[in-house]
Amino acid sequence: MKDEQLAKIFKALSNEQRLRIFRMLCEWQAKSATGQIEDPCAGVERCFTRTCCSIALSPSTVSHHFKELQNAGLITTSRNGQTFLCTVNADALAAIAEFAQSALKS
Repeated sequence: MKDEQLAKIFKALSNEQRLRIFRMLCEWQAKSATGQIEDPCAGVERCFTRTCCSIALSPSTVSHHFKELQNAGLITTSRNGQTFLCTVNADALAAIAEFAQSALKS
C-alpha cells in the first residue's frame, strides 16, 4: 500500500471516536467469525443503528465517522433497505499490520 493511502488511514484513526468505532467493528467481526455473535446485525456486516446504540454519539456524528472511515478505505458501506451496513476492509487491516511490522524491524 502506498504511503498516501496509509496516511489517510492513520489520519482517520487519529480521531478518538473513529478509532473507538473502528475497534468496535473489528471486534464484532472477529466475534462473528468465531461464532460468538449470532445477531445478524453484529455479523460480518455491521448495522449502523447498532453502532449508534453502542456508543454515546448522535446518529449524524456516527454517520460522519463512518464516512471518514469509508473514505480512508477502512470500511466498505452499503444499504440494505433501511439498514445501513458496513464491512471492515481486511486489506486495510493487513496494510496497518505490515506497516507496524516493518517499523519494528527498522
